[in-house]
Amino acid sequence: MHIDALFSRFARSMARVLGHPLAFGLAALFILAWLISGPLFHFSDTWQLVINTGTTIITFLMVFLIQNTQNRDSEAMQVKLDELIRATKQANNTILDTEDLEEQDLEHLQQHYSFLAQRAQSHLPHQRHSDENPLESKDVSPTTKKK
Repeated sequence: MHIDALFSRFARSMARVLGHPLAFGLAALFILAWLISGPLFHFSDTWQLVINTGTTIITFLMVFLIQNTQNRDSEAMQVKLDELIRATKQANNTILDTEDLEEQDLEHLQQHYSFLAQRAQSHLPHQRHSDENPLESKDVSPTTKKK
């Protein structure tokens, strides 16, 4: 099995296990046990080092697991959105894969769609039917009301 597939399977399993409320409870119990053991070890440097080292290692490893999970979720969501765009009859298929565009191109697209939204919203008070497309209606404009 390929290393990426192994890591992906491991990351999914760990995300499922560590995201469970029981995992939080066990972590809280560990911290409580550490706090209670403080007087036994006279709050020594070693006692403090145990929790500092443990939490640092766990945090470091969790960053990679969380990032892997988030990347996978983002990619899956993007594929689903692309499919919805592709399957929608009136959708603009040129916006598929916009996540691969440069920042300035994304900004340009965002401005374009903001303009379209403002234009459509200016027609909303004049609409009679909610399923009507205000951009396609010829007798609706910001200055004339639809009768």
